[in-house]
Amino acid sequence: MGTKSQGEQSHVSNPVRRIRWATQRVSGTNERHIRQSIKDRFQHRKVGATEKKRQSGDTPHLDGIQEESEPSEADDTHETSGRRIYFNIPLPDSAKDSDGHPLAHYERNKIRTAKYTPLSFVPKNLWFQFHNIANIYFLFVVLLGIYWIFGNPDPALSSVPLIVILFLTAVKDGIEDWRRTVLDNELNNAPTHRLIDWNNVNTSEDSISLWRKIKKSTTHTILSTYKSWSSKRNKKSAGGKSYAERALDEARPSFDNRQSVFSIQSEHDEEGIKMTPVPSPLPDKDRQLGNDNLGVDDRPMTSFSFEHEDNAQPANGQLSAPSANDKQLARAPGKFYGSIMDPFKQVPGKARFAREYWKSIQVGDFVRIYNEDQIPADVVVLSTSDPDGQCYVETKNLDGETNLKVRQALHCGRKMKHAKDCEKASFVIESEAPNVNLYQYSGAARWTQRDPLKPGESGIEMAEPISINNLLLRGCSLRNTDWVLGVVVYTGRETKIMLNSGITPSKRARIAKDLNWYVIYNFVVLFFMCLVSGIAQGVTWAKSRTSSDFFEYGSIGGNPPLDGFITFWSSVILFQNLVPISLYISLEIIRTAQAFFIYSDTFMYYDRIDYPCTPKSWNISDDLGQIEYVFSDKTGTLTQNVMEFKKCTINGVPYGEAYTEAQAGMQRRQGVDIEAEGAKVCKQIAEDRITMLQELRKMHANPYLHDDELTFVAPDFVTELGGSSGMEQKIANEEFMLALALCHTVITERTPGDPPKLEFKAQSPDEAALVATARDCGFTVMGRSNDSIILNVLGREKEFTVLNTLEFNSSRKRMSAIIRMPNGKIILYCKGADSVIYSRLRPGEQQQLRRLTGEHLEMFAREGLRTLCIACKELNEEEYQAWNKEHDLAAAAIIDREDKLEAVSDAIERDLTLLGGTAIEDRLQDGVPDAIALLGDAGIKLWVLTGDKVETAINIGFSCNLLNNDMDLIVFKIEDGNMDSAETELSKHLEAFGLSGSNEELDIARKDHRAPKPTHAIIIDGDSLKLVLEDRLRQKFLMLCKQCKSVLCCRVSPSQKAAVVRMVKGGLDVMTLSVGDGANDVAMIQEADVGVGIAGEEGRQAVMSSDYAIGQFRFLQRLILVHGRWSYRRLAETIANFFYKNIVWTFALFWYQIYNNFDVTYLFDYTYILLVNLAFTSLPVIFMGILDQDVSDKVSLAVPQLYRRGIERKEWTSVKFWIYMLDGIYQSVMCYYMGHLIFAPATFETSNGLTVNDRARMGVYIACATIVVVNTYVLMNMYRWDWLFLLLVAFSILLIWFWTGVYTAFSSSLRFYKAAPQVFGQLSFWAMILLTTAVCLLPRFAAKAFQKLYRPRDVDIIREQVAQGKYKHLEQYEAYVPPAKLPSAASSEVSDPPKPDQRGGQALADDERPIYPPSVANTGTTHNAYSQNGSDGTDYTGQRLSLDQPPRPSFDRPRPSFDRMRDSMDRIRPSFEASNDFTSAALLTRLESSHSGTPTRRTHHGSSSLR
Repeated sequence: MGTKSQGEQSHVSNPVRRIRWATQRVSGTNERHIRQSIKDRFQHRKVGATEKKRQSGDTPHLDGIQEESEPSEADDTHETSGRRIYFNIPLPDSAKDSDGHPLAHYERNKIRTAKYTPLSFVPKNLWFQFHNIANIYFLFVVLLGIYWIFGNPDPALSSVPLIVILFLTAVKDGIEDWRRTVLDNELNNAPTHRLIDWNNVNTSEDSISLWRKIKKSTTHTILSTYKSWSSKRNKKSAGGKSYAERALDEARPSFDNRQSVFSIQSEHDEEGIKMTPVPSPLPDKDRQLGNDNLGVDDRPMTSFSFEHEDNAQPANGQLSAPSANDKQLARAPGKFYGSIMDPFKQVPGKARFAREYWKSIQVGDFVRIYNEDQIPADVVVLSTSDPDGQCYVETKNLDGETNLKVRQALHCGRKMKHAKDCEKASFVIESEAPNVNLYQYSGAARWTQRDPLKPGESGIEMAEPISINNLLLRGCSLRNTDWVLGVVVYTGRETKIMLNSGITPSKRARIAKDLNWYVIYNFVVLFFMCLVSGIAQGVTWAKSRTSSDFFEYGSIGGNPPLDGFITFWSSVILFQNLVPISLYISLEIIRTAQAFFIYSDTFMYYDRIDYPCTPKSWNISDDLGQIEYVFSDKTGTLTQNVMEFKKCTINGVPYGEAYTEAQAGMQRRQGVDIEAEGAKVCKQIAEDRITMLQELRKMHANPYLHDDELTFVAPDFVTELGGSSGMEQKIANEEFMLALALCHTVITERTPGDPPKLEFKAQSPDEAALVATARDCGFTVMGRSNDSIILNVLGREKEFTVLNTLEFNSSRKRMSAIIRMPNGKIILYCKGADSVIYSRLRPGEQQQLRRLTGEHLEMFAREGLRTLCIACKELNEEEYQAWNKEHDLAAAAIIDREDKLEAVSDAIERDLTLLGGTAIEDRLQDGVPDAIALLGDAGIKLWVLTGDKVETAINIGFSCNLLNNDMDLIVFKIEDGNMDSAETELSKHLEAFGLSGSNEELDIARKDHRAPKPTHAIIIDGDSLKLVLEDRLRQKFLMLCKQCKSVLCCRVSPSQKAAVVRMVKGGLDVMTLSVGDGANDVAMIQEADVGVGIAGEEGRQAVMSSDYAIGQFRFLQRLILVHGRWSYRRLAETIANFFYKNIVWTFALFWYQIYNNFDVTYLFDYTYILLVNLAFTSLPVIFMGILDQDVSDKVSLAVPQLYRRGIERKEWTSVKFWIYMLDGIYQSVMCYYMGHLIFAPATFETSNGLTVNDRARMGVYIACATIVVVNTYVLMNMYRWDWLFLLLVAFSILLIWFWTGVYTAFSSSLRFYKAAPQVFGQLSFWAMILLTTAVCLLPRFAAKAFQKLYRPRDVDIIREQVAQGKYKHLEQYEAYVPPAKLPSAASSEVSDPPKPDQRGGQALADDERPIYPPSVANTGTTHNAYSQNGSDGTDYTGQRLSLDQPPRPSFDRPRPSFDRMRDSMDRIRPSFEASNDFTSAALLTRLESSHSGTPTRRTHHGSSSLR
C-alpha cells in the first residue's frame, strides 16, 4: 500500500488486503536459543549500511494502532542495525567514504558450505584431525622416536601407522567435502537473469587480490580436470538417475498438461534471450497497457488469471469459461498506490537482462526469475506476470513444506515489466538487518510520486510497507508463474536460509562418549607400565657389583634417575599399541557400512514416494539399539495426513456416513464384532454413495465431480439441499458450502481431459479437503480473477470479491475471509478451532444450536475425526470501512506490524453467527497398530505428543494399540491453572502406586528398565503440561508417567514436545527417539538422542533436521529392532575385541622386559609392531562390526523381546570391558611364556648349524602364536560363521607368515634375514602355536559353554530353537512382520455380556446431571482407589443405569452413522459432563463469548481435574 506523507487517505475500500498469517510461526524456547546462538556468530560481521531511526511524533491513536510518521532529514542522526538500499538515486554523502565508495559492504552471493579449499585442505584437515587426543599421542610417539636415545630402531617406519590413519581420514573428509564443494559450485554457477549495463550505486567493483587469484586459478584447474574426467565417465553410463539419487529431496517436477485455471503459460527460449520476453498486449486501439480497468478478455493471458477461452462451448450441461458477453462483472474502484517509476526521467535505454551466475548477484540488483527457477537471493517482488501481482513459491528447500505459498508484488512496482522500466524506477528500500526469522520481514519502499500531468511540480513523498509476503527467499522455487521482477536485499550468508543453516545439533553415540573413558583407562595402564619400566631400569643401574659392570659400556643417561626417565619415554614408544589409534577409523568404517546397509534395505523402501530409509547421521547407528522411549507425533506420523472430509453438522443437523478406525476401536472395547459390523457398515456406505452421486447429478451436472474422489457420503444432505426439509435448512446448507468455498487460500489447478479435473493446492491438507468437498457438492472454486473468486454454484457462475483474507496461524487458530457478495453485502466467514469460534459467537443467541453442534462435534472427535467450526458475520459498509482504515494503518506499520495486524483482525472477528462444523478423517498409516504392538513387546515405551484434542487422541490411541480395555485412563487436567492443585493431583496418584516422587525413588527408577504393567495410561493437555514441567513438579510427573504403559500429551506446542523429551532423557538417563513429519516436530527431533523424520505430506522440514528419514512409521520397527539391535551388538563386541587384542600384544612385550632389566629391548621386529593393528588383526574385528549376526532379521521381528538387552545396555558395560582386559592379560602371559619356556632349557640349531634362539627369531615364535590366538578368539566371539569370516580370519593369520617370509628374504632386514625359513622349519614352532592357541582359548571356551548351557541368554535359546527348525515357518515371508493381534473369541471382553449397573436409580436429563469430579465419582464396575473409569477401559465415568440401553433412533430420518455413534455414547452418556476438556459438548454449550461481550462461563465445583 502506498501511504502519502501528508496523511491523505482514500475512503475507497481496497479490494484485496490479505494478511499472510500462514507465514508466521511461534517459535519454541529451544528454537529461540538456537537462533540466538546463530545471531551471536554473526555479530562480528558488518551486515550492511545502517538504517536511520524513524521517530514517531505526536500521532493519533486508533484503537491502539499507532500511525507512524515518515522519516525526516533530522532523523539521520539516529542509527539502527538495518540497511538502506538506493535504486537510481545517488548515494548521500553520509553513505560514502572519502573516495566516494559506499560505506556499506555487503556479503557476496557466493556461498561456501565446504570446510576446505584446494590450498587449505592439507593444513586445515590436519588441524582438525589433531583435535583427536589419540592422534596427538601417536604424533608425540613419532617425535620421540626421532631421538636415538629412546631406542627406536626406525623412526621413519614408526610414522607409517599414523600416516595411514591420517591419510584414510583425510580421504574420507576430502570426499565428503568435495561433494559439498561440487554442490556449492553448482549453486553458485546456476544461471539467473540480472540487469546489466546500469549503475548499481550500492556496491563498488571488487578488487581481486593476488591470493584470491591464486585460489581461483587453483580451483578452476582442479574443476576442469574433474569435469573432463566426469564427462568421459558419464558417456559410458546409461541415462536416468540411480536408486541413491532418488532418495534426495528434489524439486517437484512440473507437468506440461497441468496449468492454472483458464491460464496459458508463455514459452521462451532462455538461451538466446537478451531482453526478457514479457506477454504484452497487441497494439489495439481498445487495449492500453496502462489501463488498470481491463476486463476479463482484455488482460494479458498469464498464470492464475480468469480468461476467456473461445473454444469453450457449453454442451450437455458441461461448464464453460464465462466471457464478458455472458455477464457484466461489477468492480470496486481501485485505490491509488503510486508508482516508483519516474515518468519524466531520461534514461539511456542500454540496460538489459542477461544470464548471469548466482555468485554475480549483488545487493541492489534487479533480477528476473522465471517459472520453475530457484530464487538466487532474498528478493523483494516488484511485479509478476500476473496482473494481480501474485506469484506462487514452493518453500520445500527452506522450511520443508511442499504446499505452494502466495507472494504479492508491491503495488508501486506492478507496472514494471521491461529493462527500461527498471532504469526509470527511482526509490529507496529501508530494510531490517539480516536475521534468522523465516516468517517475518519488515521494510519499506519510499519514493517521490510525481504527477504525469504536472511536470513542473516536485511531487509528494510516498511509502509502501514491505512484509514477508513481498519477499522471495533464497532457495525457494517459483511455481505456476511465468516471471517475477524484483530487487535483491540480502545476498550470500546474510540470506535467511544461510542464517538458518547448521541448526541441527551434532550428536554422538553413547558408546562413543563412553569410549573416551576406556581410552583414558588404557592411558592409565600405559602410564603404570612405563613407570614400572622406568623405575626398574633406574634401580637396576643403581646396583653395583653386577654383571653389567663387566659386559656394558655404561648407560645412556649416565646416572640412574636419568636412565629411568629415558626408559619411561622409550617404553611409551614400545607399548604404543596399547592405545588403539586404529579403533577410531575402524569404527568410522563400520558405521559407514551400517548406514549403507540401512539405506539399501528394500524392506524400508516406500515406493509411493520413491523414498528409502536415508541415514543422515552415520555415527549413531548403535544408539538405535538402545532406545527405551519413543516420542511420536500423531498427525502425519501415526496417521497418513491425507485428509478426507467425512461428516459435518449444519444448523444442528448432522450429515455424513463413515466407519473410522477409532470408532472400530471404541466398538471393540464394547465387545462388538468389528469385522461383522465393519462389513455391514461399509456395505451401507457404498449404497449411500451411489444414491448420493445420483442425487448430485440430478441436481447439477457437475463435470468436476469424480466418483472415486467423493469422501463425503450424505444422500440426505443432497435432498435437503434441494429443499426437502424446508427452506431454512436449504439456505443453511447453501450458506455452509459457500463458507467452505470462499474462506480459504487454495490455488486451483486444472488438468484438461474428459472430464476435466480440478486440483486444489493448499497450505494445509485440511483446507484442500474442505474446498474439494464444496466442489463435489456443486460449489466449485473455478479460480481467481483480480481480487475475486469465481465460483460455479450449482451450474451458475458467480463472482465474489475478496476484500480481506485473515489467514490461519498457530496462535490465532482461525482463519477469516471478508467477502463482498454479488448482491453487495459484506460477509465475514470464519473457520477455526471449536473453542476459539465458540468464544467469539454473539452472546445470548443460538443456545440450542450451540448445544447440538457441540454434541455433534464431540461425537465426531470420539470417532477420531478432526473438527472445525464454521461461523459468519454480516458487516455494514460503515463498519467495514472504519475497520479497513485501521487495517490499512496496521499493514503500513514498519514496527510491530504483525502484532498490530493481529490486533486489528481480532477486533472484526467477534459477534459471529454459528453455521456448523466439519469433521475430517486422517487415517492411520498402514501397519501402525502392529508396529506399536511390536515395539511394546520389545520393551519400548511409546509416548504420543500431539496438538489434537483429548478425545481424538484417546480414540486414536485405542485404534493403534496404545490403549486397551484393561487400562485405567488418568486424564490429567488442571482447570484453575494452580500449581498447588497440580501437585495435589500428582501426589494422590503417586500414592496409589506407593510412591512419593523422592530422589531415592528416582534413582531406583533409573535402574529399572522393565516395561510398566499395562494397567494405566495418562492423558494430559498442554496447559496442565506447562505446570507439571516446572522444576517443582517435574520429578513427580516423571515418576507418575514411569508407572504408566502409555502417555498421551495433547494440545502441546513444539517447545513443550522438546521439553518432555528433555525431561525423560535427562531424568531417567535413557536413550530416546523422536519421530515426526512436520516443522512443529523439529524441536523434539533435535532434542532426542535419535531423531527420525517421516517424508510425508507436511513437507520435509522434519526430514532435513533428522538423523534418519523414513517413508512410513511402520519402517521404524525394522530400523530399531533389526538394524538398531544388530548395530549396537556389533559395535559393543567389536570395541571389546579391539581392546582385547591390543592388551594381548602389548603385555607380551611387557613380560619380556622382566628378563632384560626393562631396558626396552624389542622382542618383536619393529615391522610387526607397526602392522599388527593395520594388517594382521584389523580385518576380522572390522567385519565382525559390519556383518556379524546372531539371528536373522525375520527372527528379530518375530521375537522382539531380544531387543530388551539393548534397553538394559548389557552388551557394552564396564564389567565386560574389564573381563576382556583381564582375559587379554591372561592370554598375553600364555603367549609369551609358552615361547619363553621352549627356549629356557635348550638351544635350537638348524640344519646349517645356525641357532634360532636369538631375540628376533624368538619373537617370530611368540608373534605368530599371538596373531593366531587373537584372530581365533575374534572368530570364537562371532555368532555367524560363514565362508567370508573364515576366509578373513585365515587371511589375517597367513598374512603375518607371508610378511615374515617376504621381508626376511631380503638382506635389508639385517639380523632378521632368513628368519622365516629357519623358524618355519622347526617342528617346535608349529607345536607351540597349536598348544598356545589351545591353552589361551580354553578358559574362554569353557566360560562360553557354561554360560550357554547353564545361564543361557534369550538369544541363546532362540538360536537353539532356530537350529531346531521352530522358526522355519518364517521362510515363507519375504520380510516377516507379526500379524495383527485381534481379540480372541474366548476373551472376557468379547464373550462376557455387559453387566448392568448395580446402583439402580433413575437417569437424569442431560442438563440436570451434576458434574461429578471423576476421581470421587463412584463407578459401577471397579473399586480401584486410583481409577476414574470403568473396566471397559474408557474414560466414561458418570452415572449410568446400564450399558445395554436400547438404541435411540433418529427423530426424523435414517442416519446410520449418527445413530451408531449416538448409541455408543448413550451407554456412557455422563462422560460429557465428567470431561473437563474444553472441547466437550457440555462446556461448549455453557461457554459464552469471551471476545464478543462479558464472559458468563459457569464455575465448576470440585477439586479434581481428572475424569
